[in-house]
Amino acid sequence: MISSSRLRWLAHPVYCMAMGLGTGLAPRAPGTVGTLLGFPLYYLMTAPGLPGLVPWLLAAAFVLGIWLCDVTGRFLGEADHPAIVWDEVVAMAFVLALIPDGPGWQLAGFAVFRFFDIVKPWPIRYVDRSIKNGLGVMLDDAIAAAFTVAVIRLWIH
Repeated sequence: MISSSRLRWLAHPVYCMAMGLGTGLAPRAPGTVGTLLGFPLYYLMTAPGLPGLVPWLLAAAFVLGIWLCDVTGRFLGEADHPAIVWDEVVAMAFVLALIPDGPGWQLAGFAVFRFFDIVKPWPIRYVDRSIKNGLGVMLDDAIAAAFTVAVIRLWIH
């Protein structure tokens, strides 16, 4: 159960966004739960009437995320607090934009991204440990997303 003080964090729009609309408050595996929010974000970005805007929307979500994560990390007293999941949300949307459509590929993208985000091989681990602000929070997941796309594209070929 989520404490009432934690639920109050969601009343602040910046914290609510950084916490993935509350998915970051999941009692177990908040990063994994938050990653799932990348799916509806991607589907919203690819809605009819928005053709060609996905790269721009992803870039805007990334830049917004630097600020959201920085402000929320300072509020929580930890740059990459487990409740902050906007980085996973945007990274998963990025993965979905660059891998083939279809549930099999999307499930594979989700699994591979979670692997890289959890294991944090170099240079992901280096960024995670070295850059303690909103940029670092967003950048380590962006690198994990890039690794994921590379693995999926290698798998295809």
